[in-house]
Amino acid sequence: MNSSNLIFNKTLIRDKLIPCNSPLRISLRDEFFTSSAILFSIIPYNNKPYDLILIHRTDRGTRHRGEISFPGGKFESEIDKTLLDTALRETEEEIGVPKNKIELIGCLDDFPTMTKYIIKPFIAIIDKDQKLVKEDGEVRRILKVPIDFFIEKQNFREQAIDIGGNQFPIFYFNYIDNESNEKYTIWGATAYMISNFIETVYGITMSNLGLKRFKLEKIKDLKEYIKYRDQIKKKF
Repeated sequence: MNSSNLIFNKTLIRDKLIPCNSPLRISLRDEFFTSSAILFSIIPYNNKPYDLILIHRTDRGTRHRGEISFPGGKFESEIDKTLLDTALRETEEEIGVPKNKIELIGCLDDFPTMTKYIIKPFIAIIDKDQKLVKEDGEVRRILKVPIDFFIEKQNFREQAIDIGGNQFPIFYFNYIDNESNEKYTIWGATAYMISNFIETVYGITMSNLGLKRFKLEKIKDLKEYIKYRDQIKKKF
């Protein structure tokens, strides 16, 4: 796709997305899973393709340490009234952007992960001049990755992994940051949501394998998925 077609167009993107409260949007609930939300954060520009804001997590925690993700986290019932509250709170905590500096434009379908989370992805705009401040305990680095990197098919990778006798798709992108020359592997749920966004907004299918991710009931039956993570990462 021509990079000029990737200049941010709010009307185009908003019209392709599903309103967050629409009955047409896939909304998932299950007591077996942890409810969570992320902010799929877009930085628009006037003269070049827009960026996505991602974070490189520290080694805190047990399930997603050291991974690349969107700002976000699990629903905290003592603090959050809604999952949007979760996404906004975590975004302010992790990258220092207050909710009054965030413009929500839509949602993707809820997404169940193999680590037993259900993610609600909120798509939002953050101004290019907004200062981003990482929370050192949780975030090693804030990354701004151009959308044209993700939409370029040569940067997309996929694998079919055998899990419990079934073929499971793993999507990933190996991104080399221009400033640090460091390589970051963007994979798992984050890579899948980016691919889903590209297909939803631009009609481009990234995967050639055509494998479906497991649904809630299938994920429930799996034991110790976390043990597969290191095996998967060795193949990137």
